[in-house]
Amino acid sequence: MNHVLIIEDDPDIGLSLRYALEKEQDFSVSLTHDGPSGLREATQRRPDLILLDLTLPGLDGLEVCQQLRRTVRTATVPIIMVTARVEEADKLSGLGLGADDYVTKPFSLREVVARVRAVLRRARTPSEKPRLVQREGIELDEERRRVVVEGHSLTLTRKEFDLLSDLMRRPGRVSTREQLLERVWGYDHPGMTRTVDVHVRQLRKKLGERAAAAIETVVGVGYRFRGAD
Repeated sequence: MNHVLIIEDDPDIGLSLRYALEKEQDFSVSLTHDGPSGLREATQRRPDLILLDLTLPGLDGLEVCQQLRRTVRTATVPIIMVTARVEEADKLSGLGLGADDYVTKPFSLREVVARVRAVLRRARTPSEKPRLVQREGIELDEERRRVVVEGHSLTLTRKEFDLLSDLMRRPGRVSTREQLLERVWGYDHPGMTRTVDVHVRQLRKKLGERAAAAIETVVGVGYRFRGAD
């Protein structure tokens, strides 16, 4: 059974989400109504997925997401942001901090349940690719979801890791932003391609100057990892 944590300040919305998920009979659900209690619940009882509102008392959703991604125990837990904010900048902020998906209010409960299932499915799909890849001074271990650069282990969000893995496994091949968005995020929405740029920028910063240079920008097209198969 999948355990879902809902962090939502509106009691009616929170209870509606809880009811919709529990009705499916393969979800158990915890519900909290503010940022600090949501963080405590996520840390104490690591959920399989988190539905996270952005507008929360005590600590807003973006800060909660950031802290979850910085904590080893919750760093890879899938997060779907649920919010009334519809501006692209808000979506990019959430996705840039490591959220896996974004649902705007008002929403269909059936849609949210479908999104939850899709994100869990993507998170658990086993990789048939080589477990260990070493290129340009970067060692990427798929099984342990670990990246080491010059002997130092890096702390990456789920999407930063997946993005780096996708690029490193296609050395010398150009990937458009649309292709990366579809392969890494599971989206087919050209209007959201800026989130790829946000993640590449954050990834380069964490890799350090020397290793970051291996991720090359192809102006007007997308990105590629330096080298060849």
